[in-house]
Amino acid sequence: MPDGQDNGEIMASPTQAPEQTKAHEPHPYIGGRNAALRALAAWRMERPGAPRVVILTGSPGTGCSRLLTGFLMLCDPEYRKGVELDALDPATVPPDLPAPAVPSVAGLTAAQTLWLLADHFELSATRTADIVPELGQLPLSGRPVTIVVPDVDRAGPVRGTGEPAHVVRDVLKPLAAVESIRLLADVPRESAVEFAEGLPPGVAQIIDLDAPEWADPEGLVLQAEALLNPQFGAPELPFTTEPDARRALAEAIARQAGDGAGSRLTVHLAVQSILTHPEGFDPAAASRLPGSVGEVLDLHAERLDTHPRTLRQILAPLALAEGDGLPVHLLTPLASAVAERNMSEDMARGMRLVAPFIRQIERAGEGIPEDERTLLGLQHPGIGEAVRAGIPNIPGAQARIAMELLKAVPHQDWAKAGAYVRDHIAGHTLEAGLLPRLLTDPGLFAHAEPVRLRAAVEAVPPEQLDAPARTYLRTAPLLTRTQAPVVLRAALLETAFVEDGLPEYAAVLRRMVPELPWHTLWSVRVAGVGAVTVGKLPPSAAASDSAEEAPLAVALSVVPQGTPGSSPLKTGDPQAPAVLVQDLATGSVIDADPTRIQRPSDDERVTGPLGFSRGADSVRVWRRGEQKGDEKSVTALISATPFTATDLSPEGILLVASESGVKALQIRPAPAQPCATTARRSVPDPQAAEPEPAQTPEPEPEAAQAPQAPGPDAHPID
Repeated sequence: MPDGQDNGEIMASPTQAPEQTKAHEPHPYIGGRNAALRALAAWRMERPGAPRVVILTGSPGTGCSRLLTGFLMLCDPEYRKGVELDALDPATVPPDLPAPAVPSVAGLTAAQTLWLLADHFELSATRTADIVPELGQLPLSGRPVTIVVPDVDRAGPVRGTGEPAHVVRDVLKPLAAVESIRLLADVPRESAVEFAEGLPPGVAQIIDLDAPEWADPEGLVLQAEALLNPQFGAPELPFTTEPDARRALAEAIARQAGDGAGSRLTVHLAVQSILTHPEGFDPAAASRLPGSVGEVLDLHAERLDTHPRTLRQILAPLALAEGDGLPVHLLTPLASAVAERNMSEDMARGMRLVAPFIRQIERAGEGIPEDERTLLGLQHPGIGEAVRAGIPNIPGAQARIAMELLKAVPHQDWAKAGAYVRDHIAGHTLEAGLLPRLLTDPGLFAHAEPVRLRAAVEAVPPEQLDAPARTYLRTAPLLTRTQAPVVLRAALLETAFVEDGLPEYAAVLRRMVPELPWHTLWSVRVAGVGAVTVGKLPPSAAASDSAEEAPLAVALSVVPQGTPGSSPLKTGDPQAPAVLVQDLATGSVIDADPTRIQRPSDDERVTGPLGFSRGADSVRVWRRGEQKGDEKSVTALISATPFTATDLSPEGILLVASESGVKALQIRPAPAQPCATTARRSVPDPQAAEPEPAQTPEPEPEAAQAPQAPGPDAHPID
């Protein structure tokens, strides 16, 4: 389609720029891409007929990210001050306007991206559904809201969850539908057409950098020439110091790479390969120059007298890795697992081999073990794409990686596992198709970083999830919203397992995390609880002769009439509430006259060792001091649904009700000096009442062995 044509279709090329009458300097960061820059500048200028939404796309390594970065430099008022704008093609220079909002979606979910925008624009929204409509109300000054979203292909905390597509569907399309929002986004090619669908004619423009109309052969030569120039860090060699030789080699590299898929990355890696090992390189041998990223890998290995398969096997764990990269100590065992052979000797002499393709990331800070301070990652996601394309069975490779990672968990104790293993094994097992087998381990639920684990579990079809995984999925929003630390995560999961009828999994968490702030004694699903209180049920007259018999601690709940086990407060009045009496320690329903139950006096409540205060969705428990104001916080219980009633017994049993039911939690540690009127409990210690752990499910036989699903009994008591 001719440039600038607007015939009701989605535009695929920029407005035609006027013929250049003089030479202009290339962009100082990009070194080319003038056609694309002119299209982006036209979008930023808001010219009549210019698209309101621009969709930038291309294959990995084509240069979308670099183009967008260079364009944003010219949109930054401060950066522009250091650039000689008059030397650039004026059609490529955006107007001097306030910088657009640029949310970085790398590693984020669609919901997190929306909240990032809400924070940036200081919106008052309290739900994700309200964020885009509030953005549409912002341009009170008459100027549109301008948003640039880079690197959508890197969205999501776990690669295998398809989060880039969610960002396009749940963030970008709603933003693009708002007429007062001008949007520029860098998206994967498979999402570009879907993104533009549904928008009115002429609103959107797709810039596909792989398409011929956006070709930039001179820019590709300039890129290669700059990389070969000693002025920019290249070593002094005959073909780098002599300008004509340097130019000739740059033209040969660019010509061989072409201007299609991955061309920018191909040129960059080709030059780095040559410069890291120039011995034996013949600039005149054009046939030994690569035409793709995959060819760069193969030719580089051959020039170093190594089989290309070996280089790919070393890089495979990095191509399959999650997050920022792998700890150095994991690279050799994982490479061996993927290759299904011992790679130790290859790794020992392989650093020069892999040098052009990897980057080293140093991390500092408290809590990072020494062996995890240095990470290794690939220089560019496009390298990972090329390596993954050569792996014949990715699920099988990921299964072997997962097995190796499980071996790195000491005694199957996730508290002792390395951060990478703990937080990323779910991503590997997800891509292997084996994640459901791992989701029977309460220790993993408690110790794994909840945002990543939640994303991985949500990507599994619900029918494949067993009960423990469904409990985790139900609790995960509370874990991520509160950013709860490990002990609190374990405590919330312990309660959730009891609520869902999985006491054996709650028992495992009590053993694994002895510092839990509470043990959940029982939970029952009762609708419509209006109030709760603790009390004591005196022994019956028949048992009163026993000097040892003490009152039984009970829980009273005001419930709708007709609730099983309840007694009406007023006979003959069907609208009157009823009372449900339960054993405070076990939750067993007791057939007792509510009028016989003795409630704690005001003095007993005030002088008890523990006190509590309740918010809408939290209850804080604190220990009283010798003087007023000396209270010390013991713990805080948080809930996904508001609490409707709360009480606390002198023995430290917290009774709480919400719309989902009633539960009792033994606050720990128990009061040091229990009061003299302590009531009898039917079960002296919740620890003694733990059921036997569930048996580990037997895995189904497969060609590639799945990691064993460690059930509750897989964790020894240390």
